[in-house]
Amino acid sequence: MPFGDRGPLKSIIDREKMILLKRCVACNRPFNLGDPVVLACGAWEGSARLIHENEAVYDAASGNYIERKCYSAKGGKI
Repeated sequence: MPFGDRGPLKSIIDREKMILLKRCVACNRPFNLGDPVVLACGAWEGSARLIHENEAVYDAASGNYIERKCYSAKGGKI
């Protein structure tokens, strides 16, 4: 079953997710209803987390989203 109706890695913040998540780990801004988010890996410890879509880069080689700062630190070009 896909994560959201926008594809397996994309979703939109609904009320439940907004209350549960509070803030984006990539940019530290609060989530708002309707914000587009992606499941991305980054510099934080642990597994992939939901972050704002504009804070992520899609890596076609791995098929995953990566946090922008992490992607550029690894030598990727944005």
